[in-house]
Amino acid sequence: MNIFSKLLLSSVIILFSVQVSASKTPSLEEMWQLVQKQQQVLEAQKAEIARLKQAAQKNEEKIEATTVALEESEKTYGKAAEWFNKTSIGGYGELHYNNLDNKTSGLDDKKEMDLHRFVLFFDHEFREDLRFISELEVEHAISGGDEDGEVEIEQAYVEYDLNDFNAAKAGVFLMPFGIINETHEPTTFYGTERNPVETNIIPSTWWEGGIGLSSHFENGFSTDVSVTSGLYLKESKNFKIRKGRQKSSKAYADSLGLSGRVKYTAIPGLELSLSGFYQDDYNQDRTDSSDSLTGYETHAVYSKDKFKIIALYANWSLDGDAAEAIGADKQDGWYIEPSYKFTEKLGVFARYNEWDNAAGGNGDSRFKQTDFGLNYWLDEGVVLKADYQNQSSPKGEDEFDGFNLGLGYQF
Repeated sequence: MNIFSKLLLSSVIILFSVQVSASKTPSLEEMWQLVQKQQQVLEAQKAEIARLKQAAQKNEEKIEATTVALEESEKTYGKAAEWFNKTSIGGYGELHYNNLDNKTSGLDDKKEMDLHRFVLFFDHEFREDLRFISELEVEHAISGGDEDGEVEIEQAYVEYDLNDFNAAKAGVFLMPFGIINETHEPTTFYGTERNPVETNIIPSTWWEGGIGLSSHFENGFSTDVSVTSGLYLKESKNFKIRKGRQKSSKAYADSLGLSGRVKYTAIPGLELSLSGFYQDDYNQDRTDSSDSLTGYETHAVYSKDKFKIIALYANWSLDGDAAEAIGADKQDGWYIEPSYKFTEKLGVFARYNEWDNAAGGNGDSRFKQTDFGLNYWLDEGVVLKADYQNQSSPKGEDEFDGFNLGLGYQF
């Protein structure tokens, strides 16, 4: 019987008592019985009230424990959610099929399938003005032992916004030199392979460890300056610029590199850029001589509706008798690339390239290559590529003609 039933019963008894008293005067025994019944009802009510108070207290304790648990959970998962929301993951990759005939020897044809690159980006924003940026790459699928692949960290740096127009960075970062060196996701350029000028002369992909400062101005100009680890060019590798990349792996830093870039983008559809690099000893103090290195690159990109054209030139000058003796004291290259997008999905291009890693010599050492083909974007982040290349090489050098197919993605 709950408290409400008991209260009702008590009321009925009292009412009955009144009715009885109204009809006749009860005896002492009847009065005593009535008092006993009322006392029993009051005791039952007290017991029910005590039980309800005890149950309420237990509920309060449960609610308090639940609240504490929720607060602790919010602290734990809130921090995890905050970290997750400030961390981003991305990446890109390229699968290439090359079917190239070697016109020089006919023996060393290049007919292969290659997962050329598999890359993951991991970025984290500590605050609105402070962030970490990284890029982890696996080339040619398998590394270690006698395998052709490599595992590389192309970027790992912290960037801090000094104000609305200037940002400083420190760590390992891509050099502001050329076009593809900083923007090389496969969905952003034409051709299965990266163009040979920005591969052999720039040399993409080129990263160094150091510090840098980037500035942006309201008039459309931007600048980048940096002090980084330098190149290490060896006579045994014919002083080729690409062979001098140290990739921030126990890199010699006896001679640091100074680099700078000025870019102009105020006119819609137009980008003009000039980059420079200087190093006082590309031997990194590993020889008796101290031979300096100077390089620069300039390019223009112009887009109008569906049409786009790119022109780029790069040049290196090396001091030193050993480099001069083999013509490597001058190394340069250039290309021009018009393209046209018929739709958002389909675009075609043609490109003419020339490059020379021994331009200071008297002999014929210049490579020439013509490329043409198409890109088909299944999605903004997925592209299919097909192109044909025709190469003209110096006497005695490999000369590859044929076609390339590629699949690229970015997310």
